[in-house]
Amino acid sequence: MTLERHPGRRPRRPRTLAVAAALAAAGAIALAGCGSSGSSSASSSASSPASPATPGSTTAAADSAAIPDQDVVAGVAEDPKLHAELPASVRSSGQLILGTTLQPGTSGLPHAGQVSGQNVGLDVDLRNAVAKVLGVTWNVQNGTFATIIPGVQNGKYQVGQDNFGATKAREQVVDFATYLNDGQAFLGASSVSASSISTITDACGYTIATSPGSTFQTLLTGNASKCAASGKQPWTVQYFSDSAPIFLGLENGKVDLYFGPTLSLKYDAAHIAGTKFLGQISSTPVGFVTAKDSPIAKPLSDAVNELIANGDYAKIFAKWGVGGDLITKSVLNPATTF
Repeated sequence: MTLERHPGRRPRRPRTLAVAAALAAAGAIALAGCGSSGSSSASSSASSPASPATPGSTTAAADSAAIPDQDVVAGVAEDPKLHAELPASVRSSGQLILGTTLQPGTSGLPHAGQVSGQNVGLDVDLRNAVAKVLGVTWNVQNGTFATIIPGVQNGKYQVGQDNFGATKAREQVVDFATYLNDGQAFLGASSVSASSISTITDACGYTIATSPGSTFQTLLTGNASKCAASGKQPWTVQYFSDSAPIFLGLENGKVDLYFGPTLSLKYDAAHIAGTKFLGQISSTPVGFVTAKDSPIAKPLSDAVNELIANGDYAKIFAKWGVGGDLITKSVLNPATTF
């Protein structure tokens, strides 16, 4: 699922849209049959890549040779003062229960993926670094994008992480501890006539694919009337819970645009042949989510700020080649744009 090519990234053989769709489909199948994972050590990091698959393979190994494998988490040290901020029950158990989605293969990068059975990605490195600062480990429990925030609300998970953008509605039911900025952007097939999209009305007249229950759906629904007001044809929206049919639609012409997170779509444009990044229309702070007024939120934010201050935060972003989306300070419940 953003990225400028990092100088240290090894050359990657371009993927076709068909292979990308197959990879995403494999991930969706695995997710559909998933319950929860076992405990995940806070010190775990990107594993060494597996051998590349043969041409046309739809396994995760097809792109593993290009996955950065430097360990940017091992050197992160515990901060006893921040560990002491955690509730006594967390200090006693030594772990935090994290709700997130399972991302098999590499279609979910740079945020998250799996190589040789190991979780990898920007989000994975960030959360593992935060856990090391706090002196705990993550007990990773897998859910779906739609069920994680409710799971945090009802106590199933102590923390949720799935590139959740802070919105007014979400901040009414959970707390956010920010760790990056992401945005709402458009990816198109190379054949699409648009060369750039800078405002949402630039997407009028196109068939747009996006995910349900997301900030993208909110923006499309809330701005639908602007096309007619601008004298343009309305857009048509198709909703998909995974990216496989979206990439297939881009390839066969049934979908014109993919409306999704900036980091992911920049990454796709750089690594999937036949696609192009068209532009970002808005930006949103992203963070860990906790139950409302949870005593865990502040330690999470403080841990992110320590990583920012000592340079480990920048090292993680540099590993994944992500620029322009770092924050200078983590905050609780940031101001929202919608």
